[in-house]
Amino acid sequence: MALELDHDCPECEEERTFYRAASTTLHLGTKVKWRCPDCDYTFVRIDGEIDTSQPA
Repeated sequence: MALELDHDCPECEEERTFYRAASTTLHLGTKVKWRCPDCDYTFVRIDGEIDTSQPA
């Protein structure tokens, strides 16, 4: 699994390299928490199906 992810950061208002902060396996799949090192904004992805960085 990747340790880095290029993603748009809403706090920094530009694309940043996020780093994997945590990972665990749930009944829904693998949950990965990503963190921006510049502002500490975090989001969670679960098997690519659930992504908290996207507005609901």
